[in-house]
Amino acid sequence: MTAATVELAIVLFLGLAIGSFLNVVIHRLPRGESLISPGSKCPSCGHALRPLDNIPVVSYLMLRGRCRACRIRITARYPLVEIATAALFVLHYMVFGWTPLLAVRLLFASALIALFAIDLEHHLLPDAMTLPGIVLGLLAGLFLPPGFRDAMIGMLLGGGVLWLIGEAYYRYSGEEGMGGGDVKMLAMIGAFLGWELVIVTLVFSSIAGSLTGLLLIVTRKGGLKYALPYGTFLAIAAVVASLYGTHLVDWYTGLYYP
Repeated sequence: MTAATVELAIVLFLGLAIGSFLNVVIHRLPRGESLISPGSKCPSCGHALRPLDNIPVVSYLMLRGRCRACRIRITARYPLVEIATAALFVLHYMVFGWTPLLAVRLLFASALIALFAIDLEHHLLPDAMTLPGIVLGLLAGLFLPPGFRDAMIGMLLGGGVLWLIGEAYYRYSGEEGMGGGDVKMLAMIGAFLGWELVIVTLVFSSIAGSLTGLLLIVTRKGGLKYALPYGTFLAIAAVVASLYGTHLVDWYTGLYYP
């Protein structure tokens, strides 16, 4: 067994374990509950999970998606988050290798997964994640790419652009158009990725949000004022930017400066 195979296996199982913890964060953080105690339990009946009931993905399949005690169906979000986290961990390992930057980007990806799920379910982006994320991104920039200067510019650019858009919409329509959570989340993304990749994130998230909004209007499932959870689009776009944003920027600039 090669060193690369061992590293890949470690990243894969770490992703599954972190994904299991993220499910706790996604469920408890919006409710103001402790992330540490009590231990994992059924959301419906409160039955404390046994160790065998808490194995990522495997336990869900063994229990056929139901609580062992009350037999109430457990949401498929649990295995989906665990699988998605493991998959993103593997993708990041393939891009960044076994490097210090990998650890930072895995932490960043974990935060994005949690924010994606929380915003999708609750239309909420908790300050308890975005504000510490800004600080951690800037601290990481002191030692690793994109560097502290670019991280600082990315934070100010990301948060500033969304704030200006929201402020302009409010002055035009008299209604809130951009939540403060979105502003802080994009500032966090800028702190981790720097100013170039925060632009990539903003462009991709805007395109994805616009296309989704048009689809909802066409299918008559939403109107012009339907509140889309923009944080979900930011999370998806930021993952793409984290993994492939540098290549996209190089390709785009190469069109004009070959």
